[in-house]
Amino acid sequence: MVAGLRLPFHDPLAIAGIAIYVFFIIVAIFAPQIATHHPTEILFTDDFQLAGDLRPGAGEFLMGTTTLGRDVFSQLVWGSRSALLIGLTAAFVVALIGSIIGVVAGYFGGWVDTILMRLADVAFGIPFLPFVIVLAAFLEPSIWNVVFAMALILWRDTGRVIRSQTLTLRNRAYVEAARISGSSDLKIILRHVVPNILPLSFLYGSIAIGWAILTEASISFLGFGDPNSISWGYMLQDAYASQALSKRAYYWFVPPGVCIILIVSAGFFISRGYEKILFPKLDR
Repeated sequence: MVAGLRLPFHDPLAIAGIAIYVFFIIVAIFAPQIATHHPTEILFTDDFQLAGDLRPGAGEFLMGTTTLGRDVFSQLVWGSRSALLIGLTAAFVVALIGSIIGVVAGYFGGWVDTILMRLADVAFGIPFLPFVIVLAAFLEPSIWNVVFAMALILWRDTGRVIRSQTLTLRNRAYVEAARISGSSDLKIILRHVVPNILPLSFLYGSIAIGWAILTEASISFLGFGDPNSISWGYMLQDAYASQALSKRAYYWFVPPGVCIILIVSAGFFISRGYEKILFPKLDR
């Protein structure tokens, strides 16, 4: 258990992923101090003209402004909060639900396993992004719609893997000994099964962070995101609607795109490091 839960500092890519997360967490925590303006504030120049489409370095605007006169740098900084909030929350929910379902299905087996795995089959048959779009269209636009959709659908991968691991654990000698000695099923699960499946839960949780952030960006870009929440996906949608590409306003849409790539890649880098811890034969 201790070996499985240690941080993957042996892998250079995993270290890079952890460093990226630490950087964005610091930016998100100190966003009010780092940002030079409120992300939705419409700004004006000293001569009371709308500060629209200003290039980077124009006056006090480090990365320029949008067509509506909003500071790009401030939006980029505040967008890290939405990304991490969605990513970490969705990862926790997906890992928790998938782990619970996987442990229950694998440990008890029988009709319980059959029902839960058929639900997993149904979840695998639902296309994720269209499902989120439909859900966002029927519900009030909110970043929590992404978390809710991931909780309903993406537990399937974690649940299947955790179930397979639990099937092997329930037949181990120490589990049989605990069962013979009179330990309850709940005690056996909490003491002998859960500690051994936690590393896999963390592995799939780190992957879910990237999926959640990428999904939120996709939904916001398509216009189904929360209009009151500044995110990197919202910045891309705003830039697209304002024809930033044709204006060659690369300073507007390239930075949020790079941030999305970095933070999504970081999750996969960390998961790669955990794979080498869980499956040492990969190094051979």
